[in-house]
Amino acid sequence: MSTSEMMELQRTIGHLRQCVGSLRNTYGDAAAVQRLANDVERLGIDAGDLDASPPRLAHPVTEAERVRVPEAPYDHTLWQGADDEGVGGHPHER
Repeated sequence: MSTSEMMELQRTIGHLRQCVGSLRNTYGDAAAVQRLANDVERLGIDAGDLDASPPRLAHPVTEAERVRVPEAPYDHTLWQGADDEGVGGHPHER
């Protein structure tokens, strides 16, 4: 993440903390408010971890690595005699 993205993330997490604080004033320590507070805290921890570690460079996918899947229907004879147990349906229903 860039510095500006990290700053925006931290600002947004701070805003979420304020919102959850307002909810706590309204609803008290309801279970849902506690879960929200825990979630926001977890976001802060994860954002800090990201900020402390250098970003990995994404490996660009080359055209040679892609596998084209044809959109035409498969030839049903390819599956003739294959066991379809666990997949659902019965061969006589096709």
